[in-house]
Amino acid sequence: MSVMYPADKESKIEMIGPFPLDVSINAQPTEGSFPLALISHGSGGGNLLYRTLAHYLACNGFIVGMPEHPFNNFSNNTLEGTVENLENRPRHINIAIDWFFESENFSRVIKSDAISIIGHSTGGCTALSMAGGIPTSLPNESLDGKPKEIIVACKRKISTLVLLAPGMVWFQAEKALSGVDIPILMIMAEKDQFIQSSQAQTLLDGVADRRKVTYKIVENAGHFSFLSPFPEFMITPDFFPAQDPPGFDRQKYHDELNFEVLKFLLAENSTLAL
Repeated sequence: MSVMYPADKESKIEMIGPFPLDVSINAQPTEGSFPLALISHGSGGGNLLYRTLAHYLACNGFIVGMPEHPFNNFSNNTLEGTVENLENRPRHINIAIDWFFESENFSRVIKSDAISIIGHSTGGCTALSMAGGIPTSLPNESLDGKPKEIIVACKRKISTLVLLAPGMVWFQAEKALSGVDIPILMIMAEKDQFIQSSQAQTLLDGVADRRKVTYKIVENAGHFSFLSPFPEFMITPDFFPAQDPPGFDRQKYHDELNFEVLKFLLAENSTLAL
């Protein structure tokens, strides 16, 4: 797990993998009390693919954990499309949250009643599972071909969710989302090649109170438009995560996305204060 957080030590540009980031590596956290946000990446993705959002939130008073889901990431994706993966992903988030509250460096500076989860694609399913949603596996995800209800035990109350092009196919069962009753920001991509924006209706119709859902569609965006902009050398025709629909400016949009997510998290959590 990579972690970004407020720190007083002077920062500089460091290469974190292939990505340049303005950070102070291993600096002590600033004294204070900060909300916690966890980011769950999409299937076959990676934690640093949301680094600019994490950095922006950290610069504005959040502690942000970016776990990489074992066996469902770009280097090892052997559990993609399995019941085990649906069961494991929320467990990873639980472990990550526990780590923060047991950490000598972070436990003293985290607001225990201000935990948000940000999820992209399959990460959206993970986030909803942590907030009371009950996903059901698809027939092709189990050896016997039978759907399986996935029960998730979340140790701590989640305050808010941010869902970016969330995978909703696992929540078709009746009352699958009736246990979700917290503020949600859901953003879909108009030209998503994997998830149709119409799937948002599953969430709107399923949660306990749809008035708590802020729903937006990003014009001309694709499924991967929610990933942080890549360095120029990585933007090639054969690297599809860096591709957007023609005319879409990912860099410009992420400036808007970062602000929108921060504004939502602060507005919907009265306990959050910078």
